[in-house]
Amino acid sequence: MIDKLTGAFNFHQEALNLRDQRQKVLASNIANADTPNYKARDFDFAAELKRAVDQGRSAQATNQLQRTHNGHIAGSGAAMSGVQTMQFTVPAQSRLDGNTVDMDLERSKFLDNSVRYQASLTFVNSRISGLRNAMQPE
Repeated sequence: MIDKLTGAFNFHQEALNLRDQRQKVLASNIANADTPNYKARDFDFAAELKRAVDQGRSAQATNQLQRTHNGHIAGSGAAMSGVQTMQFTVPAQSRLDGNTVDMDLERSKFLDNSVRYQASLTFVNSRISGLRNAMQPE
């Protein structure tokens, strides 16, 4: 019984994790809209979700910072743990500064991802509520 519950919620957990990561990528694109030579990034949500559900989430990876001198402090940064294939967005119209961020498109993607994240949360909450009601005696 527990295996079935775990399997049922694994899909939703992966979907919420990937929606969160996509939100961060899209927010980064919007924040760098005026940065010269910045290339907008995104990932194929459906393909990444299928990979995450089929293969499982990889361990939390970190980016190791390069030390150019022995006196430098070692450090690491957080990596996108679930996403394996980030893609650059192909712009509809090129800009003189080399930036590929289309603000209208990025805002649209950001809003769409936000709505889908909230819908996933609502679905998970209703599923948990249904299971809780099924377990309680009448």
